[in-house]
Amino acid sequence: STILACARQLYREREFGSMVLELNASDDRGIDIVRGPILSFASTRTIFKKGFKLVILDEADAMTQDAQNALRRVIEKFTENTRFCLICNYLSKIIPALQSRCTRFRFGPLTPELMVPRLQHVIQEEGVDVTEDGMKALVTLSSGDMRRALNILQSTAMAFGKVTEENVYTCTGHPLKSDISNILDWMLNQDFSTAYRKIMELKTLKGLALQDILTEIHLFVHRVDFPPSIRIQLLIKMADIEYRLAAGTSEKIQLSSLIAAFQVTRDLIVAEA
Repeated sequence: STILACARQLYREREFGSMVLELNASDDRGIDIVRGPILSFASTRTIFKKGFKLVILDEADAMTQDAQNALRRVIEKFTENTRFCLICNYLSKIIPALQSRCTRFRFGPLTPELMVPRLQHVIQEEGVDVTEDGMKALVTLSSGDMRRALNILQSTAMAFGKVTEENVYTCTGHPLKSDISNILDWMLNQDFSTAYRKIMELKTLKGLALQDILTEIHLFVHRVDFPPSIRIQLLIKMADIEYRLAAGTSEKIQLSSLIAAFQVTRDLIVAEA
């Protein structure tokens, strides 16, 4: 979005089509696209127009190794009249030869102060009914990603009509804060079998993923005043569970492991007291 906004300022409307080439994630990323459209665009000069051409490659980290090497040669050869903008999610997937020829700009997540006014503008223009807690939920779940916030807003408005905190969490399949409070209460205060049964019932009823539950519980562990040594052991066990979940293991077995970790932690705190 930023580079397109810059391009709109650099070129007049009637120049834009002939001076800017944009390739997004849906386009082919093999070596043929570099030797074809990109090479053809970069190698031609525009008559009666000053300045340089602009090539925008979105998600450039999806390009093959051969395509990136071919792109390096194109950049070297036509640097006089063409500038290249490579947008990527993972810098490590861009070959060093390309990285060394570019200036890096890192974009962090947007702050709530920047997101809320824009969301309010969209809400007003579209006539969506959004509550205050619904707005907070949108900002929280989007994690600074404006596109994700707008997608959640649209999905929730279409599904429920009114955008409230509960509707936002239900639409995204994310556990509510009250659900996390109940899960923690069961793990720390109930026996193992009861805690396991109640959490499984809640997961099934609301379609919750253990990964999302684990992420929310992780935030809780940092807020609660556990003894340092016990907190460290609990976080290590939670990290192991997350790793095993990422490897595709059974959620039921990993849920058992999570409950066991918290109940061991409870017994250690009681023993220290």
